Amino acid sequence: MSAIILQDELVHYEVLGRGRPIIFLHSWVGSWRYWIPSMQAASVNYRTYALDMWGFGDTAKNTSRYMLSQQLRLLKDFIHEMGIGRIAIVGHGLGAIVALMFAEENPTYVDRVMAVGIPLKMEQINPRLTQNSPQELADWLLGSTPDSEAARQEAPKADQNAIYHSFQHLESTDISNLPQRLHLPCLLVHGHNDPAITLTDISSQAMLPEHCHFVGLENSGHFPMLDNPSKFNRLMTDFMALPTGESPRSLELKEEWKRRIR
Repeated sequence: MSAIILQDELVHYEVLGRGRPIIFLHSWVGSWRYWIPSMQAASVNYRTYALDMWGFGDTAKNTSRYMLSQQLRLLKDFIHEMGIGRIAIVGHGLGAIVALMFAEENPTYVDRVMAVGIPLKMEQINPRLTQNSPQELADWLLGSTPDSEAARQEAPKADQNAIYHSFQHLESTDISNLPQRLHLPCLLVHGHNDPAITLTDISSQAMLPEHCHFVGLENSGHFPMLDNPSKFNRLMTDFMALPTGESPRSLELKEEWKRRIR
């Protein structure tokens, strides 16, 4: 286990590979661990980091740090302390919100963002996310693959207050047009069968600026990286391979990519 001391508290992370840096941020369920297959896929060409945010996994549990602003500070402190250069971020659920908010506040730090299963309105969030225990959420949202089982075992480590407080602060935070406010490549990914986050209008490309692109993955729920790892990882690595500043909309035009994800 790798760990670092930030703000006098222990923060757990893991790292694989060499190359340009990618940071993976987890959702409300599980921890860094369910990113292992995606980290392995990306580590061939990139240096991949995954960390447990405040209140999750093996990172410190401290109620005073569960605000979104504190999770953003955690990410910034981690980048500084580790000496990481300009990053790409792959965020999921809570991690996707943190990723987009961080990119907006720190545009010089971030090259691109892949946001998976992100709610852009409070009404898109199933109330069960705010009411059930971490174990109950894991049983609800995770499948039965070996990688899903690893994530399910990690879920009870989360402090339920960390989940609750994140939603409490979301209610007073404007995330409705976060992708539109960014000025860097942003790929929005959503599992068509996600019971936790229901997207309505975001899938219309006409509503997104040129630097943003939406991809819906069939036969995937809240964890598309576990439900369809080959599709997800191929999309992720193709997005990461785009030249800096290039719109991810070019991904949809690649017939080769389309064939590979069917």
